[in-house]
Amino acid sequence: MSLIAILDIAHPNLALTPTINECPEVSIQVVSHSTTDPETGLFFFLVEGADEAFESALEGDHTVTDWTLIDDFGSTRVYRLEHAEGTKLISPKTAGIGGLMLNAESNDRGWTVRLHLPDREALATLWEFCEAEDISVELHRVFRQDEWVDGPATDVTDEQQAALVNAYEEGYFEEPRETSLEELATRLDISPTAVGGRIRRGMGKLVEATLYEER
Repeated sequence: MSLIAILDIAHPNLALTPTINECPEVSIQVVSHSTTDPETGLFFFLVEGADEAFESALEGDHTVTDWTLIDDFGSTRVYRLEHAEGTKLISPKTAGIGGLMLNAESNDRGWTVRLHLPDREALATLWEFCEAEDISVELHRVFRQDEWVDGPATDVTDEQQAALVNAYEEGYFEEPRETSLEELATRLDISPTAVGGRIRRGMGKLVEATLYEER
C-alpha cells in the first residue's frame, strides 16, 4: 500500500537554500507539476513576499544559474529557475523509486516536502540517499494512502495548517476580526505577507478537497 510521507530536508546545496536563508520572511513553494519532469532542469516556484531583495538573493544563489520572472500578481510572483550543476535535489530520486513529490514549501532551514511513495522500502531507499548526500532529514509524519478512505485528502502543508489553525483560534475569521495578519505573523515568526499567503493557499486546497466538484 502506498504511503504519504512529510519530511523536512536541509543542506547548504539544496535548491534555493541560500536564498531561503537570506530571505526568511519569504514563502517559496514548488509548482507541483514541474517536479514530474526533473530531467529538464527547469523548475517553477510560487513566491509570496518576493521583492528586489529576493531577486538580489537569487542573483547570488550558487544553486541557481538562471531565473525568469514568469508572472507578477503583486504580493505573489511565479519564477522559472534553472539549477546549477551540483545542486542537490530529491525529486529525481523520488521519481526514480516510483514516487511523486506532491508539495514542497520553504521553511526556516530548507524545505518541507510531502511525498507519495509506493511503500516503506521506497522511503528507506530515499532516506539512505539523503544520508549518502549528507542531506539532513526529519520525518514529521507517514501514513498509508488508504487512511484517506474515510475522508477527503488535502495537500495542506504543515505551515499552512499552522497558519489556518492560529487564524481560527485567534478570531481572524470572525466578523469583526479579532486579530490581524500582523499579530498572526508575530505569533508564527514570519511576515504578514507569508501568513496571508499560507492562509489563502490552505483555504484554497481545503475548498478543492471538500466542496469543489468538477463540471
